[in-house]
Amino acid sequence: MSYASQVSGIFGKLGVELPGSVSGGLEVRSPIDGNLIVALPTTSETEFTAAVERAQVRFRSWRSVPAPQRGALVRAFSEKARQHKHTLGRLVTIETGKILQEGLGEVQEVIDICEFAVGQSRQLYGLTIASERPDHKLLETWHPLGVVGIISAFNFPMAVWAWNAALALVCGDTLVWKPSEKTPLCALAINGLLLAAAREVGLDCEGLSEVVIGSRDLGEALVAHPDVRLVSATGSTGMGRAVGEACARHFKRSLLELGGNNAAIVCPSADLQLAVRAVTFAAVGTAGQRCTSLRRLFVQRACYAQFVKQLRTAYQGLPISNPLAEGTLIGPLIDEGSHGRMQAALQAAKAAGATVHFGERVASENGGLYVRPALVEMPAQTGPMCEETFAPILYVLPYDDLGQAIAWNNAVAHGLSSAIFTRDLQEAEIFISSRGSDCGISNVNIGTSGAEIGGAFGGEKETGGGREAGSDAWKNYMRRATNTINYGTSLPLAQGIRFDV
Repeated sequence: MSYASQVSGIFGKLGVELPGSVSGGLEVRSPIDGNLIVALPTTSETEFTAAVERAQVRFRSWRSVPAPQRGALVRAFSEKARQHKHTLGRLVTIETGKILQEGLGEVQEVIDICEFAVGQSRQLYGLTIASERPDHKLLETWHPLGVVGIISAFNFPMAVWAWNAALALVCGDTLVWKPSEKTPLCALAINGLLLAAAREVGLDCEGLSEVVIGSRDLGEALVAHPDVRLVSATGSTGMGRAVGEACARHFKRSLLELGGNNAAIVCPSADLQLAVRAVTFAAVGTAGQRCTSLRRLFVQRACYAQFVKQLRTAYQGLPISNPLAEGTLIGPLIDEGSHGRMQAALQAAKAAGATVHFGERVASENGGLYVRPALVEMPAQTGPMCEETFAPILYVLPYDDLGQAIAWNNAVAHGLSSAIFTRDLQEAEIFISSRGSDCGISNVNIGTSGAEIGGAFGGEKETGGGREAGSDAWKNYMRRATNTINYGTSLPLAQGIRFDV
């Protein structure tokens, strides 16, 4: 059965309408075989304006719904995602090319963030602050922000939206979502389930969450629209820079989750068997197409040869095939552009004196762009090693002392995720201290990818500085007010100022 037919069946199971193909529409192809699934109609300028207007109108009523009742909608949506987990996971795999286990894991992320958000709906708390004036009270209160614009990338076509949507909805905001033009089907499916959940709990779904389909110009319109109060954008650093600058011109908030040139350090005391497994998954999972993928590896010189030999053995045996097939660990790259950038980076590494293991295209009956992940031994941290290539390339370099390895970890433009493998408590504590890794995520004895939703997710420097998902990330989607209440009969002024009239 073709993937076009499978997608049609998936939408039927979900009870969500799949738009029919139109001439000149946005072509959606499965990276598994490169074949066309559907040519979707794109959102016109008039339709986009109407979508934002619906979201703004709905915000005015949604903000007054008690937060626990808003949480009830998210709970109902979570149950729908749980009910259709396998169906949704298969759609993720068909549209992105990542293996089914990762597709199912992505849907589980949707479920997990919804559960977190439901609990958060009863904890949108502020502070009571001691006042310097008698018979006065200072309060910090949090209020719904407005329409939240979401721009998501192809590699997590459901989860990243859900990180934003679940929290924004319980905070009293409404949504306008511009998904990647490479993965609009996942957006239509998961958003359709949200709207179905709204109807089932007796809510008018109009304006709660709008999906707009198109390319860069649509994202630019979302950023520029005055009724959009926050833009949460996930993608490349170049895209994020454009979004951040545009938001600054309009004095609106931006929440940026951008690239990551992530590193790990393997110390002499490390459990090397554990480290090999963790490094391999972090470097090759999702065919290296995660913002948290491991791209740089520093191994202490004493164990370098042994560790690289074990990594080469692991890489040589990786099952690379149709991502829907049982046992497959590596699926295809998303498109020809990704493959071209990978090969260009490998050529640049060779020119810099590197030894390149693997990285070649793998013959496949499926017709997609399948490659064996590359392991690149570098003479120094230079050239392409200092840049993020969104493909399965792991650069490896020996180090002599931990301070040197930490300096290399911090010496690139991005600051998303990092890891150290050690059984030495001092080494671990130094790495996660203020003089250690400068990344937003610093792990010990696990890889750089696979973050749980309970913690705030995001990074520093050219990663954008945003935080999503857990911890106090909910505050992004609300506006803070400081309130002073005088419950006395006099009017003492702050700072002891006297102003008698």
